[in-house]
This record gives sequence, C-alpha cells and structure tokens, in this order.
Amino acid sequence: MKHNLLRWVRASFAFLLVVSLWMLGPEARAYDNPQLLPAAPTPVVDLAKTFTSLQRENLVQELETFEQETGWRLRVLTQFEQTPGRAVIPFWNLDDKSAVLVADAKGGNILSFAVGDDFYPLLPRTFWIELQTRFGNQYFVRDNGEDQAILQSLSAVEGCLRKGGCSVVPGIPQEQWILTLVTSVVGGIICGFAGRPRKEGQFFSWQWALIFSPLWGMLFLSFGLGPVLVRTSDWLPIARNVAGFSIGLLGAFLSHYIHPASPSENEV
Repeated sequence: MKHNLLRWVRASFAFLLVVSLWMLGPEARAYDNPQLLPAAPTPVVDLAKTFTSLQRENLVQELETFEQETGWRLRVLTQFEQTPGRAVIPFWNLDDKSAVLVADAKGGNILSFAVGDDFYPLLPRTFWIELQTRFGNQYFVRDNGEDQAILQSLSAVEGCLRKGGCSVVPGIPQEQWILTLVTSVVGGIICGFAGRPRKEGQFFSWQWALIFSPLWGMLFLSFGLGPVLVRTSDWLPIARNVAGFSIGLLGAFLSHYIHPASPSENEV
C-alpha cells in the first residue's frame, strides 16, 4: 500500500514538472528568439506594426543618416507579446555607442531604453528617466499615439547629441509649465505681502521682503523660472511666469490700500 502511494506521488510530481516546463518553455525561449528578426539588416524592427510603411522608411533613413553623421547608433524595437530578446545584440552589433528604444504596449509606460556607456557623459541617467516618463506615459500615448511617443523621443535624443549633450529633456510639457506658473504667482504673493508698508510714510518694506526672500526666491527662481530656462529658449513661457510673479506681487501689495492694516499690525 505504501509502495503504491509512493509511486503515485512520484508519478504526479513528474507529470507536474513536465507540464510546468512545457508551459514555461515558449516564454523562456522568447527572450532569445532570433526568428522574429528580419533577414535584412535594418535599424527599425517593427514587430508591433506601430508605424505606417512610409513612417518606417523615413525613420530608417533618418537613423542611418544620423549614424553616418555622428557615429551614434540609435535602434528601435516595437513588440507586443513576443520579443526577440537578447537576439537583437548580435543582430545590431550593439556596443557602447548604441542605444535601443524598446516600445511595448503591454505595460503602463510603453518606452524603455537600453543605453551604451558612452552616452552617459552627454545624456545622464536622469535624462533617460525623464524621456521615458514624458513620452511613454499612457496620457501622452492616448493623446498623440505610440508612433509619436517613439518619434518625439528619438528627436529629443538626436537633438541633444548633435549639440553636445543635455542634462534634461528639451521642451516643457503644458502641465509642467502650469506648475511653474503657479509657483511663480505664489512667490509673487509672498513677496507682495512681505513688502507691505509697516511704518508711517513707508512705501515698500524692503527689510521684510529680504527676510522672506529665500521663500519667494525659491518659488519664483528655482521652481518658476529654473525648469523653463533649462528646457526651452522660448521667451513666451518665461514672460508669462514673470508676469504671473508681478501680478501676484502687485495684488498682495495693493491689498494693503484696499484693506489697511490695523494700528497694532503697523507697530509690528
């Protein structure tokens, strides 16, 4: 009886092991599947059919021209469910001057990057993280499409490499600019309240404005103008943030004349 039970347990374990290996086998092999790659060499492998034929041809020509002019090798892989995995390394002859953009629609963020070490002195790791989060997030993809997420990412990389590197991704998204505008206005309000006159015959309280300058200066300069200046040379968002700071300052400052401070407040 015990002998039969032991044989049954062994047979069940062997069956489960075979079934597990059979189920996991194709998935494991998918991480190194050169059969998914085209026979002819190309810098764009579009397994997910993200691009139109014209887009793909233009992108191939653009990446080949960029490589000839600069020496930097940019490659694109789009995939869904199946991936060639490590087979792209010998297929593209990847080295330290190669960067691979992988677009996979299965995740929340469709973009990921495999970057050679020679890129990091010009484009630090924070650059690639910002690039991924800006163009690969589901909101950008929903509004612009997967193809534009890839194309605009590549355009940012190419532009930065041509000018010798970038610490941040060029351009400022609308939502990020709105945040800088809000911090500029809040900085102006704090400066305006700090500068309200507190003595008879005083027009502007420079002493109090200087005391609070670390706060409103950080909001306006570091969080208001700083992110805009390092990402774009366009004067319009800069002018809007300066105007926002000025309006906030004047609004807070002039409120003194609309609602004059009480004698006790003036004595402070």
